[in-house]
Amino acid sequence: MKAKNELADILNLYGNEFIQKENLPAYKIHVLNSIKQCRTSYYGGHVDKCDKCGHIRISYNSCGNRHCPKCQGLKKEKWIMAREADLLPIKYFHVVFTVPAVLNKIFLNNQKQMYNLLFQTAWSVIKSFAEDKKHLGAKIGMTSILHTNGQNLSYHPHIHCIVPGGGIDTNGNWKNTRSNGKFLFPVKAMSSVYRARFVSGLRKFAKEEDIKLSKELTDKLFNKQWVVYAKRLFAGVKSVIEYLGRYTHRVAISNHRIIDISTERVKFSMKNYKKGGRKEVCDLSAGEFLRRFCLHILPKKFLKIRHYGILSNRNKKKSLEIARKSLNVDAPARKNTDWKTILFQKYGINTDICPKCKKGKMLQIEELKRGQKYYPLE
Repeated sequence: MKAKNELADILNLYGNEFIQKENLPAYKIHVLNSIKQCRTSYYGGHVDKCDKCGHIRISYNSCGNRHCPKCQGLKKEKWIMAREADLLPIKYFHVVFTVPAVLNKIFLNNQKQMYNLLFQTAWSVIKSFAEDKKHLGAKIGMTSILHTNGQNLSYHPHIHCIVPGGGIDTNGNWKNTRSNGKFLFPVKAMSSVYRARFVSGLRKFAKEEDIKLSKELTDKLFNKQWVVYAKRLFAGVKSVIEYLGRYTHRVAISNHRIIDISTERVKFSMKNYKKGGRKEVCDLSAGEFLRRFCLHILPKKFLKIRHYGILSNRNKKKSLEIARKSLNVDAPARKNTDWKTILFQKYGINTDICPKCKKGKMLQIEELKRGQKYYPLE
């Protein structure tokens, strides 16, 4: 169902003034313009006509931008269907790596380098604990997704990871983590190692880029407990991918969260996790809303979803074959990820059937070029 208010509406009302006032890089301006022009004649489209009643349907193309709230639904479902073929009948864990807020300024000024360091450090921690015979003694894998926003659009970089509760040992056998895969690794130990390795990587980067890290900052980094969250996913193997799908294609804010756009202010719903996830309304000026949204526009061509170890693109096929052989299971059949199939299976929408008479078939009668609008003949 179409949302009452959309991010595109905010950009149409206040976007031009915001862009003129702010010193935004070109790639962020491109993202904002793409969202504003999504599913308009700017991107072209096509015209369908019912072969029974003659009903006309005009469909303008999506922008396809990964930050656009209107473009992520089908992409998410397609990704989920593709990942289901990678599942094993084992336990999985949701692991989150965060960084202290005192690092926000360094992150914002060096986004690509800091996000890469966050990914690299998270994987190095998982990998080294898995290789340690005290904890597992096997090769493990990880799928990780970068998130940068909190519910109120504040800047909060962190990584969500799905980690299998086991790995492949040197004999090619699947080996579960402790308690038959019900326990991953000690969270406090992971937190300490994660903090030490991240700060070490930060110091190396600062030295290379001639960035001065104050003693006050480094003291704060070591005086503060770094949070590593690890929770076993209980709802079953297939739900693991559904769960991960919530994070993979989530944008900073969905259109359905936007409650009101008026008098140069934007109101949107949020969950206050400091108060047990209580629902609240955040009320911001249009300029502040757009400023916060722009904090979460990722660097150009930056990969926000990454696979490591036995789940990496290079190793996955061979590793999964070895794991399935050891677990004595067959590979699941790959599903049809055609967009029409997804729409029908997930939302019950058959785009070939006329939405008016419900009997006729919609046939394409014209393709609209970029910027072309359709004017039906009288």
